[in-house]
Parts: sequence; C-alpha cells; structure tokens
Amino acid sequence: MSRRDLFQLLLLSAVWGASFILIEITGRSFPPPWVALLRLSFGAAFLWSVLLLRKRSLPPRRLIIPLLMVAFFNNAIPFCLFALGERTVPSGIAAVLNATTPIWTLLLTLGVQSTRPARYTIAGILLGFTGVMVVVFSHGSEQHGSVSTGQFFLGVLYIVLASLGYAIATVIAKNRLKGLDPIGLATTQLTLAWLMILPVATFGPHPGTIARSSIAAASLLGVAGSGLAYLLYYDLLSRIPSTHVTAVTYLLPIWGLFWGYIAHEPILWTAYLGVLIVIAGLALMNRASTSTPIKVEATKETVACDAG
Repeated sequence: MSRRDLFQLLLLSAVWGASFILIEITGRSFPPPWVALLRLSFGAAFLWSVLLLRKRSLPPRRLIIPLLMVAFFNNAIPFCLFALGERTVPSGIAAVLNATTPIWTLLLTLGVQSTRPARYTIAGILLGFTGVMVVVFSHGSEQHGSVSTGQFFLGVLYIVLASLGYAIATVIAKNRLKGLDPIGLATTQLTLAWLMILPVATFGPHPGTIARSSIAAASLLGVAGSGLAYLLYYDLLSRIPSTHVTAVTYLLPIWGLFWGYIAHEPILWTAYLGVLIVIAGLALMNRASTSTPIKVEATKETVACDAG
C-alpha cells in the first residue's frame, strides 16, 4: 500500500468517524427526520454534481425495486434512527454500536446462503458482540445528565436497528445490484431516500431555533460523510484489494471515540477496552472470510452505505 493509499484510508476513516458527532450536533436543532433530510439533501446534491461532471451512468429502471429497498434500509431508516438514538447515546458509543454492521451482515449472509460458519467466524461474532456489551452495559449503569438508564438503552436499540438496516441493504445489494456504476448507485440511493424522508419531515415536527453549528454540521455530514467519502472509498477500491479497504471498519469506532472525546462527551475507560475487543472480533471474522467461500466485507460501504 502506497503512502497515498494509506493517507486516503486514514482520511476516509476520519471522515466517516466524524459522522457520529456531526449527527449529534445537527440533532441539537433539528428533529431526526430533518437530520436525515438535510444529510440526504447535501449528499445527493454533491453526488449529482460529480455524476454529471464525470458523465457517469445511473442504474437501469428495471432495478427500481431493489434500489428502493436499499435506499430504505441503507439510508432512510438508518439516518433517522441514528439521529433518534444519539439524543440519548453519546456519539462515541454510537460509533462502537455501528461496528456491529459487518457482524449482522455476516449472520444474514450465512442465513441466506445456508452455509455452516467456520470456527473463526463464530469466535469473531461472539467476540465482537462481547465488546459491544462491555461498552453498552458499563455506560448504561452510569448517569448521563438528564438521560435515564431506560432512555439510554432505548437509544442503543435504535442504533442497533440502524446497523441491522445497513446489513440488510448490504445483502440485498450484493445479490441484486452487482456490476453497477458505484457513483450512479450512491446518487440514486440518496435521491430515493430523500423522496422517502421528505413527506415525513414535512408533516412531522419542525425545527424551532436553529443554531449555525447545526447547519454547518448537517452540510459537512452530507457533503463529506455521504458524498466525498464515497469518492474516496471507490477510488481506493480501484487501486487496492478490498480486504485492505476493510481496515476502515477497524478504525471507525476509534475515530468515533476520538471525536466524542474532542467534544467532551462522557466516555468511560471501558469503551476503549470494548473497542479493542470488537476490533479483535472483526479481525477474526475477516480471517475466516478470506479462507472460506463466504466473503463478507468488513465495511458497510461496499454497496455505498454510510457510516452512522
């Protein structure tokens, strides 16, 4: 891997890792559907500009059903659920919970293919979930200001469901949307999800006082997290093996905790221990996937999915 590739990989992980704190900042002024709508608006506008300038192609209309399903499970639902969950869960913890996406993806893939998992796969799954439990239950036993323990765990549930949504979208796309122009696929996903969220935001609660920091965070979340990150990711995939790009998954929870620390979020030392356990579990899963016919990328962006 060249220095350029390494730098781009670190930049990509930093951008995706920052998505979690940007969601939290945007949510200070906007209801969850509006957080999703703004993110999709800025992201889709950016990708449409790139698509037109580079003269890339959109997916064929005959794939509208799987495209709608991927947009729903990969963008519309997770974007709202992450914003909803981060009302009571620190962004750093959300980043750790997001690391369950490749685990859910692998479990769903095993179920679809009716394949018996290898020992390393089972160990990786158990280790990954153990790390998440260490983080969740250690923080759930602490007081988080005005947030009760019940509200904290409800927020955790929302984020876990969002991560499961990413996994469902990954499995659908791997089976139904292979061989498409990645920029065209990403642009279509965000546009269709925007159309889904628009009526929800329009007829639901509207924002009151809007802080400039929330507007800035929403624009960065869309342009960088759901636009520039796609370009970085697919550029990397065009030059280096996909197994190397999976390193992003290992770095995401680390960056998430880092940005949360910068924002002075309440993070216990057990979160760092949990992250190490999760990364070890993902590494075992990746080892198993490279030695068996089942190959599940350890990054949810393989089919143009967002972080957070």
